[in-house]
Amino acid sequence: MTRITFLHPDLGIGGAERLVIDAALALKKGGYEVNFVTTHHDPEHCFSETKDGTIPITVVGNWLPRHIFGRFFALFAYIRMIYAASYIIFCEHRPDIVFCDLVSVCIPILRLRIPYIIFYCHYPDQLLSQSKGISKQLYRAPLNYLEELTTGMAHKIFVNSIYTLSVFKDTFKKLYIEPEVLYPSINTDFFDKTRIISLERIFDKKLPSNSIILLSINRYERKKNLELAIEALAELQKYLTEEEYKKVYLIMAGGYDKRVEENVEYYLELIGLVDELHVTEKVIFLRSPSDIDKISILHHCKIILYTPPNEHFGIVPLEAMYMSKPVIAHNSGGPKESIISGVTGFLVDLSGDAFASKIAYLIKNPEYIQEFGNAGKDRFMKTFSFAAFNAQLNEAIEDLISNKKIK
Repeated sequence: MTRITFLHPDLGIGGAERLVIDAALALKKGGYEVNFVTTHHDPEHCFSETKDGTIPITVVGNWLPRHIFGRFFALFAYIRMIYAASYIIFCEHRPDIVFCDLVSVCIPILRLRIPYIIFYCHYPDQLLSQSKGISKQLYRAPLNYLEELTTGMAHKIFVNSIYTLSVFKDTFKKLYIEPEVLYPSINTDFFDKTRIISLERIFDKKLPSNSIILLSINRYERKKNLELAIEALAELQKYLTEEEYKKVYLIMAGGYDKRVEENVEYYLELIGLVDELHVTEKVIFLRSPSDIDKISILHHCKIILYTPPNEHFGIVPLEAMYMSKPVIAHNSGGPKESIISGVTGFLVDLSGDAFASKIAYLIKNPEYIQEFGNAGKDRFMKTFSFAAFNAQLNEAIEDLISNKKIK
């Protein structure tokens, strides 16, 4: 049986983690032996498949530092992944294929003894850490060079959207390899089998039965622009009657890691914004919801607010569409490929008022909430289904095994 190891730096609960877990599930279903090697895995901050034995997890190099005095995160991420790659090539049951993502610098190490390496580019790392100041530019220069050089050493490269493909080509101008777009999907079997629980059980707070629940799901990171959802809630007052507005609540759910200073700071900033805009009683925060909690709040909500600008792809709109919920998102990046504006939701400008006007439109025309939701479910099944993801990924693996490399 062909062994496939997934190498990922930090197996938490973000979109990148969800994608590689789903990829592992797809390949396991296809008859491959799969496992994960990671440099960090917290059983209290992870997806259920990584702690219930569905996929074996090996943690190596967690003892290595993640930074020095809050600096050099990228450098130490590279060091930790090189260490993990070294473990893989010398382990007793060496894999036939390694599927790695996020950090490409480990690829030359893997190529020493691994027949095939697949790299999934969610987004060029150098663009996620823009250089500010001469010292930062000098620090990033060799890392950026290594990223381009080592990315090109993979036998197969996937990207998560047409948008990311264009960014990839603009960033890695010296590479002549053509990545393939592999849209993420979601493990729909898990969604179907999950028992929905009440909001009262999740929040220990009872909401009126006629509540109109808006939902934002994203990590507590500033680049996710979560304050936009809160601003939209405040702006919504001018579009609704007092009676209509009383029914509206906003749930802010997202990944939160107390080890990450930004998560802690940004969460406190959002609480301060809620107080400043006088919507404290209408906003409910949920940090690192469990899979069951997330699916349950998706079930109970009416509208999804997706606030990041230039998102590489965005898994939340897919989850929303599968749950038959309309999505309002910024008109940029991956959501332009997943959402059809005016059919499955709305793509709008990056302002609280733009979001608020479309929220109000749906609230005042409730028949469109269901109509958009149904259209979203149909679009998901035709374009982003787990079956389509499964088939494309398994075909790529079969091509590699039969030496039909796409260069």
